[in-house]
Amino acid sequence: MLQLVDFVFRNRFFLVFVLLEVLSVWLIVRNNSYWGATYFNTSNYYVAKTLTLSNSAKEYTKLGEINADLASENARLHAQLAALSQSKPTDAPAGYVPDSVFASRFTYTVAKVVDNETTKTNNVITIDKGTAHGIKPGMGVISATGVVGKVRFCSENYSVITSILHSQFMVSSRLIRSNEIGYAKWSGKDPNVIDLIDVSKYTKIFKGDSAVTSNQNSVFPPGIMVGKVESVTVHPDQTFYNIVLRLATDFRNLSYVYVVQNHQLGEQQQLKSRTEELK
Repeated sequence: MLQLVDFVFRNRFFLVFVLLEVLSVWLIVRNNSYWGATYFNTSNYYVAKTLTLSNSAKEYTKLGEINADLASENARLHAQLAALSQSKPTDAPAGYVPDSVFASRFTYTVAKVVDNETTKTNNVITIDKGTAHGIKPGMGVISATGVVGKVRFCSENYSVITSILHSQFMVSSRLIRSNEIGYAKWSGKDPNVIDLIDVSKYTKIFKGDSAVTSNQNSVFPPGIMVGKVESVTVHPDQTFYNIVLRLATDFRNLSYVYVVQNHQLGEQQQLKSRTEELK
């Protein structure tokens, strides 16, 4: 207390000066309409800037929660889109009415990427969902922008995914404009591009055309983006194009994925196995 009194006594002239300055400013603002309006406009501006910075800081701390909510919403929209596309397929002949169970056979589970490889020849991805969440080996995995891979191994709370950036992974893909079907297969070099093989050179291919998952696929719903045609070449002694696709998914910035469950996959595989046995 004595120190405070000593401080006030030693700085009494300066403190009186500051008090008089504050009083003068208050009297000017109080009794002059122009300076009063200027003061309130300026103070409101800085208060608004402070509140904006404060809200931005709060929103930044909640980005993880916001991203998780968006991922869940995307999963719901993916399910609705898949059901709609299967209930009213654009390439179906007149009179074709798909079974309602068939149309709604795909469901989606949101998962967060906890480990991701992009620089190896055979890359894998680890996610934070496993058998406890209904994940099983063989399920397809997509992102908000396109195909990611297929579940390979599962533990109770984690799963390892064979990435599309894997030399042994292929996905049946269809070019939208030409309606040609081929297989997307990674060459093991650039994680941003992938080859589309087995597309006949006797069909016109358009640069910039989109490649999506085809109907000849039991793991992924049809119409999921794989990539866009970046270059098309062909050698005279070959019967197939050399097509390079720019991948739709940016694997270097992969945060959330959607594990796709085909509820009729077991039935399809069982029939296929019986067919192979008869051959």
